[in-house]
Amino acid sequence: MGAEDSKVRPPLPFPESLCHSCAAPPRYVTTDRGSVFIYCPVFGKYPPQPVTACSAFRPRPAPSDAPSD
Repeated sequence: MGAEDSKVRPPLPFPESLCHSCAAPPRYVTTDRGSVFIYCPVFGKYPPQPVTACSAFRPRPAPSDAPSD
């Protein structure tokens, strides 16, 4: 088992937010006190969470696991 295998991803803040599935993609900023803020590169700000509607939202394309021929 490698070092990366032992890393556990913390749960996403505001799991219902559109930001997590946006093609932008968002940047997650964690403060020294453990608070997590989601930065939107499209608007250049930290929108109030959870974002449930957004005029700039474009869904992130699904990863393609199928090998191409």
